[in-house]
Amino acid sequence: MGEWRPGTSAGVRVPASSANLGPGFDSIGIALGVWDRCRATVLDTPGLEVTVAGEGAGAVPQDESHLVHRSFVHAFEDLGRSAPTGLRIECHNEVPHGRGMGSSATAIVTGIALAHALAGQQDGTPGVIDLNRINDLAARLEGHPDNSSASVFGGLTLSWSDDPALGTSTLRLTPHPDVVPVVFSPATQLSTATARAVLPAQVRLGDAAANSARAALLVRAVTDAPEHLLAGTREWLHQEPRRPSYPDSMALVDSLRAAGHAAVISGAGPSVLVLATTSTAGDVVGHGGEGWRVLQPGIPDHGVEVLTS
Repeated sequence: MGEWRPGTSAGVRVPASSANLGPGFDSIGIALGVWDRCRATVLDTPGLEVTVAGEGAGAVPQDESHLVHRSFVHAFEDLGRSAPTGLRIECHNEVPHGRGMGSSATAIVTGIALAHALAGQQDGTPGVIDLNRINDLAARLEGHPDNSSASVFGGLTLSWSDDPALGTSTLRLTPHPDVVPVVFSPATQLSTATARAVLPAQVRLGDAAANSARAALLVRAVTDAPEHLLAGTREWLHQEPRRPSYPDSMALVDSLRAAGHAAVISGAGPSVLVLATTSTAGDVVGHGGEGWRVLQPGIPDHGVEVLTS
C-alpha cells in the first residue's frame, strides 16, 4: 500500500451487455462482444485528466463527474483506501451510449475494475481482481444487477438479492453454442431513467405468473434448448408499457417475432436484440433495413479483464 507511485498504471476492458432478454426483467443479462477499454495512470501532480475516444467522445463529461471516475472513487472507498490525487484516465469506447447495450453498467464496471487493478499494481499483485466484489459494488451503483453482472462475468448471468444491503448474488451460465445474438441499433437514444419512468408500479397476478414461467423457459432455451427461444422470450412486464417510447423498435420486434425470431427490446431500449441461432442468423440480419445498424457481436465467455499492455 503506502504512497502512490507516479507512473503506476493499469488497464481493463469490459464487454457490453443486454439485459432482461424479454421476461428476465432486472435479473437476466447476457454479455455482448463489444468492448470498452480504459487505462488509469497515477500522475506526479494533483489533478484529474480524462480523455474519451470513440463512443461518447465530445458528449460525456471529462471531469470528476465522468461515470468511470465516479465509480473508481467509490471502489477505493469500498476498499478502504485513498484514491490517487493525481490521475489520468484514458477511455476508448465501442459500446454505443443510450441504446440499451449497457453502456452505463460498462462504465461502472470499468471504474471499479480499474481501481482494483491499479491497487494491485501498487501492491505488487498485478492482474488480480475480485470479480465477486466488483459485481456487488457495480450492482449497488447501477441500481439493478442484470447489465453489470454480464459485463463482470461474461456469458449468461442470473442475479438476485435477498437484501440489497447484504449484496448481490450472481450465477454465470454458458449459452448454447448455437445461440447467436443479433443487435439492431438505431440512431436514436433513450435514457434508462426515461424508460423506467413509464413502467407501472403494479402488475396483474396472471401476468406475473406467465412471465415467471417464461423466464424459467428462457434460461433453459439459451443454455440447452435453442428451439424454445421464441417462446422463452415472451414477456408481460416492461415492453408494452414502453411501446410509445420506442415505436419503431417495437414495430421491428413485432415483425421479427411474427417471422418466428426471438426478438426483444435490448435492456431499456431502443436497440432490438434477437437471440438467433447459427441457422437463422442470416435471415434475421435481412430484417434490418434503413436506419438500423446491425451487429453480430457474439457472446464472450468472460467479462472484465485486466490488460497486460
